Amino acid sequence: MKIMGRLRMLNYWLVAQVALVALKLLRLLPVDKGLNFADRAARTVGPWFGRHRVALTNLRNAYPEKTDAEIEAIALDMWGNMGRLGAEYIFLEQIFDYDPQATTPGRIEVSGIDHFVKIAGEDRPHIVFTAHLGNFELLPIAAATFGMKITALFRPPNNPYLAEYIFSTRSSNMGDLLASQRGASFALAGILDRGGNVGVLVDQKFNRGLRTTFFGRECETNPVLAMLARHYECDVYPAHCVRLPGNRYRLSVEEKLTLPRREDGTVDVQATTQMLNDTVERWIREDPGQWMWFHKRWNLSHGRRRKVNAAGKLAADS
Repeated sequence: MKIMGRLRMLNYWLVAQVALVALKLLRLLPVDKGLNFADRAARTVGPWFGRHRVALTNLRNAYPEKTDAEIEAIALDMWGNMGRLGAEYIFLEQIFDYDPQATTPGRIEVSGIDHFVKIAGEDRPHIVFTAHLGNFELLPIAAATFGMKITALFRPPNNPYLAEYIFSTRSSNMGDLLASQRGASFALAGILDRGGNVGVLVDQKFNRGLRTTFFGRECETNPVLAMLARHYECDVYPAHCVRLPGNRYRLSVEEKLTLPRREDGTVDVQATTQMLNDTVERWIREDPGQWMWFHKRWNLSHGRRRKVNAAGKLAADS
């Protein structure tokens, strides 16, 4: 087992070195040329990986009415989006040019400015959720522009060397990061308890999470957002990023959700978790090529189903 572990770490190191060399070379190019090159390269290389087959299977299940050519085109768009996302880490300072006082448009446009301002101005906790769409890393930078501090819960890459790179390259105005691991929910609770704001990515599989549906198929979803909203009675805002032509971006914060309630007036954790899935699905359907279809989102854990008991906590069916 020790040998296998060492081989795995060696593989991670080699992959990371290739990726980092590629990013260093991209730095030599102007922003637009660098991003466009990353897009073309990812579209070429992406289909070589086994994850491409996972993406095609997921797309066929999500869009049974689409032809094979249409499915393949969406998968290639996804790889292009991934290539751009990787390259954008080294160009973030040049990309984010949003100025609320500017009279001419730049690369970044913001929809829902009033919501940003409202969240930043209220002295109480809020939860903002998003998905792996477009360049979701631009959202906390935009929040900082409006004076909003936020701590983001995220799942770090399995490759520890790439994870370290991501941490080291994030700008200081992107807010704090909290890795999704044991104890993370308690850390988020502590932030909300102090009146802070948290951001949560809600579109990945969560082992032994709540059974919900996504694109009409059963999946497991992390209930932590809904459980925190239930406990703290804080407002929950949807936010997402989409790419626009010409290496431009639209960042949107929508109206706060009206969360479903139980008969006793408390937030319904199961129904709220499903509402998050439905919101993310709506975003993806608007531009499916900007989401990460290669995740095994619909793989179900073995064992008993999970449900929420009367106290709002997870329990297993008997």
